[in-house]
Amino acid sequence: MTKHIHSILCLGDSYTIGEGVALHESFPYQTVQLLRSKGLHFHAPEIVAKTGWTTSELAEHILHRRFNEHYDFVTLLIGVNNQYRGLSLEEFKDDFEFLLKKALHFANNNMDRVIVLSIPDWGVTPFAKDRDAEQIAKEIDSFNAACEAIAEQHNIVFVNITPSTREAQHDASIIAADGLHYAAKELRDWAEILATIIMDQVQ
Repeated sequence: MTKHIHSILCLGDSYTIGEGVALHESFPYQTVQLLRSKGLHFHAPEIVAKTGWTTSELAEHILHRRFNEHYDFVTLLIGVNNQYRGLSLEEFKDDFEFLLKKALHFANNNMDRVIVLSIPDWGVTPFAKDRDAEQIAKEIDSFNAACEAIAEQHNIVFVNITPSTREAQHDASIIAADGLHYAAKELRDWAEILATIIMDQVQ
């Protein structure tokens, strides 16, 4: 009998690509490495993400791209660029719901196989030193509250990585060399949470 090799699709922006670190240090790749180390069979992750993408840009790209019929797992982490560009929260909610439904479709409508990650808080990074960190935090929290509420409506797990990203104000070692994105060790923390969730589903 041939062994099933699991597939994972990761949708998002610079945080999903692992901007500022090597590809194999991105959280999708680290997640797969952890799962393989536990003896599970996984293809390399399929990443559909681009630095700077907003929800509508990701949605637009999804509509024009060919995908596999379905994937065993799908992750979604998007929204920081909506906040960064000052786009409306209402518009974000509509886009996010659309993306979540797409993610569900890609996961063969299995809600246990879709994982939403919260938006990191870039306001504490060196890049943002001249910005209003409090205002950024407040806006990120609003966007994340919307993500969580929409995920809950669809019975989809929501992983809140934001508090961990805020540690950057006390711990420069979790920031990548570009002063904005996250270093491999922070991305590993996200990967460990994801790997645990996925292992529960596979076993």
